[in-house]
Amino acid sequence: MITIFTDGAARGNPGPGGWGAIVAGDETVTELGGREDYTTNNRMELLAVISALESIPHEHEMTIYTDSAYVLNGSTRWVVGWQKNNWKTSQKEDVANRDLWERIYKLTFHRIIDWKLLKGHAGHAPNERCDVIATSFADKKSIVLYSGAKERYGVSLSITDKKEVGSAEREWSKVRTRKTYSYVSEVGGVIQTHKTWEECKARVHGVSGARFKKTVSPADEEEIIREFQK
Repeated sequence: MITIFTDGAARGNPGPGGWGAIVAGDETVTELGGREDYTTNNRMELLAVISALESIPHEHEMTIYTDSAYVLNGSTRWVVGWQKNNWKTSQKEDVANRDLWERIYKLTFHRIIDWKLLKGHAGHAPNERCDVIATSFADKKSIVLYSGAKERYGVSLSITDKKEVGSAEREWSKVRTRKTYSYVSEVGGVIQTHKTWEECKARVHGVSGARFKKTVSPADEEEIIREFQK
């Protein structure tokens, strides 16, 4: 299982910005970071998630910790509607940061993600480390990013404050990533629907050319079946 921690920062908002991410697998940990000369905090928060997901293109199940309600709510509640409405809000306005939200949509649609909302600057070691990475890049300060064995990583990856995580869990119980209705798979021209990810995974895992998608409603299932039939 992959665990991701992310954070973003912008000086002046807009202004110089940076992002930081920690991607932890069963045995390895990789830190990521980057910057832009003129940006916003929200864009850096989004880019941290995007960069982490792009670094693990073949992983389908993971947990993502963020201290940005904007990122969590957008990824779990809003982005599906925006995409269906040609990237317009419910008020018929253009979606802010559309370019990054389109990337989020493509990177998360086929994945099983548990999104967790952390309170920022609350003493969670991995969140604090991501903040250090993000602000260092924003300020153009030198920083060494770790990539290596998990057992040698000097930052605790445990989230042990139940009170802080509890608020995230309550939020998560309301907005679990695009609540799943079913999964649709296509192998060798044959389309099937599955009620669980394990069933779908068993059919497509390791099969060359196999396609699969998660659906969020009966109408969504029908639309994806039509797409696979083309």
